[in-house]
Amino acid sequence: MTREILERRLHHLQDEVLNLGSMVEQSSVDAVKALRRLDVASAQKIENRDGVINRRRFAIEEDCLTLMATQQPMAHDLRLLAAILEVITELERMGDYAKGIAHITTLLEPSPLPPALLDHFDTMAVQANAMLHRALSAFVAGDVKAARTIPAEDDEVDRLFNLIYGELVERMIADPQSVDQTTHLLWVSHNLERFADRVTNICERTIFLATGEMTEFSASGGD
Repeated sequence: MTREILERRLHHLQDEVLNLGSMVEQSSVDAVKALRRLDVASAQKIENRDGVINRRRFAIEEDCLTLMATQQPMAHDLRLLAAILEVITELERMGDYAKGIAHITTLLEPSPLPPALLDHFDTMAVQANAMLHRALSAFVAGDVKAARTIPAEDDEVDRLFNLIYGELVERMIADPQSVDQTTHLLWVSHNLERFADRVTNICERTIFLATGEMTEFSASGGD
């Protein structure tokens, strides 16, 4: 394979990463919308769509491994392929968080949810998806400056998560009968918070790809 063809294949893989990221963003947005409307039919479609995201991830992975096995890429090319494998794993997991929110919608009783809480979820989702969109652009462009600044925006997502957590705990104490619903809503906030945390992982990988420097940004939660 000539250098020109290899570069074309690498660019194609980067485009596929962006396409996968767009699918994950859309699932996240749609999941929060379905929750607001308690739209079970839409939520089930989002759950089913996760299979498409998974298949796309594995197709990209197979292409990366094929290039590694057949073209013996060196130096930066090899690091790029390894980075793509890491990033698509993060994206697949983020798709799982969106699927989890959709599944929660199917479990909730058809009774109105607190409007202020739904607004918080909307804000978390918008912030997390904006971070993801720019993080993937930074990854493809090798933009280290952006990759270093984006993780700081996770502080707002964390602030909202802590706010929601406090409000829902108070709600459980005041109304023990709401425990089941409240627990499900806690998981929604957890999924959105972890979604944003994984954007930080993508930024770390971008910095390593561009500089060889291992950078760890503080994360607020576990898997």
